[in-house]
Amino acid sequence: MTTMLWAVAIGMTITAVWRLPAFRRGDPMQRALWACSAAFAATVWCRVPQVKQALDNSPVTDLSALLKYLTSLVAILAGLRYITAVYGEPLGGSDRHIAMSRRISHVAHTCALAAMVVQVVLFFTVVDRSHPSTDFASAQAGQWGGALFLTIQYTYLGVAAATCCYQWARAARRAEKRALRIGLALMATAMAIYTIYPVLRTVTMWIPPEVSALTMRTVADSVNMVVACLWAAGAAIPSTMALSTRWNAWRALQKLRPLWSDLMAAFPHLALQRPGARITESLRCTPSLDVRLDRRTQEIAGGIELLRHHASPDLLSVAEDLAESHEDPEAAAEAYWIRAAQQSQKSGRRCAVPSRRVREKPLTSAIAEANWLARVAAVPVPDLLVQLLHQQAGEPPIDTALQSGGQSSAATWA
Repeated sequence: MTTMLWAVAIGMTITAVWRLPAFRRGDPMQRALWACSAAFAATVWCRVPQVKQALDNSPVTDLSALLKYLTSLVAILAGLRYITAVYGEPLGGSDRHIAMSRRISHVAHTCALAAMVVQVVLFFTVVDRSHPSTDFASAQAGQWGGALFLTIQYTYLGVAAATCCYQWARAARRAEKRALRIGLALMATAMAIYTIYPVLRTVTMWIPPEVSALTMRTVADSVNMVVACLWAAGAAIPSTMALSTRWNAWRALQKLRPLWSDLMAAFPHLALQRPGARITESLRCTPSLDVRLDRRTQEIAGGIELLRHHASPDLLSVAEDLAESHEDPEAAAEAYWIRAAQQSQKSGRRCAVPSRRVREKPLTSAIAEANWLARVAAVPVPDLLVQLLHQQAGEPPIDTALQSGGQSSAATWA
């Protein structure tokens, strides 16, 4: 049991540390999720025998019990705030369950401070703490002071947990993504256990069962470990999806960098932020990955649009013909066209009338556009192929203004 407690405590602590950046972003939902993780971690740590012994050997007898119950209360409150933040404001009669949950959450948070103060007062006045207890609840069973202290705790936790269970179970049934549905179901199961468990514990406080304190503590530890594991697993599944999305966005940024940096060197006025060292860009935290990816795809699209002035009218048709034998002909045709137009731009050649646009693609999101451009950037275009393209399609006339402007300093990509 001790090993399991250590494992769960460390796991919950890692989850809280992992979510710590969300505390600085100002998002109420993510901050509530972090607070719930951190408070659950603190609750489990108070049950670890070594930590419990250290706290109970302090001048305050059974200090671990007080901290355990207060932190578990904070965890449930944070979980309640998280679920109300997920759904936002109710929009109509169909959102009656959301309005009800928000009212319960408001009452719970309004009464939270009073409940904690009452518990602290009871703990230091009427609760019998003459001797350190193996299991606080079992030691206080049958004593009105301790029973009242824990009745307040268990009633509060039971109502809050029931609210979370109701909302998460409802959301799990309606979730479109399977991973999110599983995650919400696990979190709802954890809250269902926390709804039933306080009722049973309240009964045992006023009507003590004929079992040892060690048995009751083992049961309590087992229940809390199960709840912590279910909740952590449920919260981690959507988080893993988000982490995978961020990883894919970061990889897309790296794949687009050669094409983007080349176009921004040719058309620097398009770049909101000039290309820097690869390692510097890899470690950059602001703006967010999705914003940077969206910006980069827009800047690349702007650069490709300007290349139309440096492509001959027949260049795209010739590029498509030469790309027919390629394993990815559509991406190869666009890559050939971009590379040949870049070469003309660096040579100071320009058409008064832009050539026709590259073919439109049914792309519905920034990540889809980024994936397409990554396919284009991955196609190698040797110099001999560029020469063949120019031979068959011709080149725009030389523009003396471009030559004198020093536009030929752009880097090449392959």
